[in-house]
Amino acid sequence: MNGVKPMCCWATPPGGGPRDEPNFVTTHPGLSVAQTMRRIHRVMDDVESIYTVLITDGARRLVGVVSLRELMGADDEQLVGELASEPYTATANEPVAVAARRTIDTRVMVMPVLDLEERVVGVLTIDDAIRLIDLEEEERSARGAGTEPLRRPYLTTPIRSLVKSRLVWLLVLGIGATLTVQVLSSFEETLESMVVLSLFIPLVVGIGGNTGNQAATTVTRALAVGDIRVADLGRVLLREVRVGGILGLCLGSLALLIASLVFDLQVAVTIGITLVALCTIAAAVGGIMPIIGKLLRVDPAVFSNPFISTFVDAAGLVVYFSVAMSVVQNFGGM
Repeated sequence: MNGVKPMCCWATPPGGGPRDEPNFVTTHPGLSVAQTMRRIHRVMDDVESIYTVLITDGARRLVGVVSLRELMGADDEQLVGELASEPYTATANEPVAVAARRTIDTRVMVMPVLDLEERVVGVLTIDDAIRLIDLEEEERSARGAGTEPLRRPYLTTPIRSLVKSRLVWLLVLGIGATLTVQVLSSFEETLESMVVLSLFIPLVVGIGGNTGNQAATTVTRALAVGDIRVADLGRVLLREVRVGGILGLCLGSLALLIASLVFDLQVAVTIGITLVALCTIAAAVGGIMPIIGKLLRVDPAVFSNPFISTFVDAAGLVVYFSVAMSVVQNFGGM
């Protein structure tokens, strides 16, 4: 699941094959409560849920829903159309994850799935929704760590499947890591003349990568629960620039203070300025990459942690050495 797969028709639980008969109960607004209860008794062994009954007209268009509790408490001769209530619904072409989360958030036992003409084509039960969200979280967690979900118990997964799930990502990340090597080679003379800079490379790339991953994880989660949309890209970018800038000021000030006690002032200034700039860039990139992934109809998790870490590593070194060269030119050699 990538979070944007069409709903299609959930007349069966996810992973099951198609059925000849629907697994939900329907009735007609002109039928009585007694007639509807007899319908439920006839199909109760074949349907997944009897607790919510869909009320449809002759063209299968949804009129409303009624709960089993309401039917049991009503007079046998009362028409079910009089008991109909407005339901929460999903459309057949909307993302599966969106409908599943709405089912959970609204706490409905059954959410009808409608086509463009508002005809019932299936249902999404609360159990289906929970399984879908669990599967989505499993995939996001795996891809965020640079691997593919196993879709089966670990100890029963063949070794070749484990290797395959990780090898492609390692190759992709290895190719991306050549950016870092290229950056280091470009600043080789600078590094040779200022050997002390090499001591802080793990600090710089580590903080940059963590900042980007934090932003990506936060935004990916917000996308999943519907807090933000693709149209909010500009707002997210501005927000993450502010957050990254504040984080950079905090970390940069602390680094400036500590480094000035151990090294000379120029080294401390280089580290401080680098962290301010890098945290701002990393948070901005980490914040917008999941949205770009959503825009391109790619799982945001694929666009997040592994690729962001690689990008920020290279960008962090460029910023670091550029700041160092600027400090040297303005304040003399280190």
